[in-house]
Order: sequence, then C-alpha cells, then structure tokens
Amino acid sequence: MPTSSDLSTWHQQVEALWKQADVLPTAELVRRMDALAAQAPHPALAAFEQAGARDSTGDEAGAEAFYRVALTAGLDEPRRRQATIQLASTLRNLGRPEESLALLDAELEQRDDWWEAVRVFRALMLADLGREREALSDALHLLAGHLPRYQRSVRHYAAALLEAQEG
Repeated sequence: MPTSSDLSTWHQQVEALWKQADVLPTAELVRRMDALAAQAPHPALAAFEQAGARDSTGDEAGAEAFYRVALTAGLDEPRRRQATIQLASTLRNLGRPEESLALLDAELEQRDDWWEAVRVFRALMLADLGREREALSDALHLLAGHLPRYQRSVRHYAAALLEAQEG
C-alpha cells in the first residue's frame, strides 16, 4: 500500500511532466505519462492522467477510453468532476454533443469549484446542438456573478432569452 509520501511524490512527478507538456513532442508526452501511470498509486489516477495526455495531444478516441476507465475505477473528487468535464469535451470533439450534454447536465446539481467549468462546456455543447439562445443564457448566468454591477439585470436578461424561445 502506497504511503502519503509516495502519493505526493507521484503527483509531483505528474505535475512536473504537465509543466513540460507544451515543449514535448506528443509521442514523448504520452510515453512519459504512460511510464508514470505504471507507477500510479491507484488505477483510476493512472487512467485519468493517461486520458489527459492523449486528450492534450489530439487522440480523443484514446482519451475517451481512459476517461471511462478512470471514472469506472473510482476516481476521487474533484478529479471525478474534472474527468467528467474533460470526457464531455472529448465527446464534443468526437462529434457526440448530445452524449456530452447529458454528462454535463448530470453534473449541474453540484455547485463546487468546478460548477462554472461545467456551465462553460455545457454552453459549448448547446451551441453545437443549435441551441444558441440556451448557450448564451448559460454564459450570461456565469458572467453575471463576476460583474461589479448589473448582476440582477443580466440574470433577468439571461432568463428572458429562454422565455422568448419558449413563447
């Protein structure tokens, strides 16, 4: 059983690799991540990082498989949320926005540090599905919380976009 020191060291190695990701050839990034994954303290963590490496190098099909393994293997929070968002983005890139939207809709209930990321990617999926008014409404709801003033007005306008669509 790995110690917390082993886990910390492994996470530091993964973090160091990600810092080099932009300068490494894609095959080298994947190779190094796979080597680190072989030493991972838990299979879910290994699959999560392998998915991310493939995702960042444009191998969406490979990333999808690893994201699903990570989620099935019991990925911890907040990595589970992060993997779900990343899987949803991957599915969008694979031309499956409906499946992506379903994943994100299931994540909307939990309001945590990742909630805004869920809404941003959800807005992208809605736009891909031709539901631009809903996408804009989601984006405005997100933006409203960051405005120094006009929060109430922007939230009202965001809701009105959907009401006009229904009417």
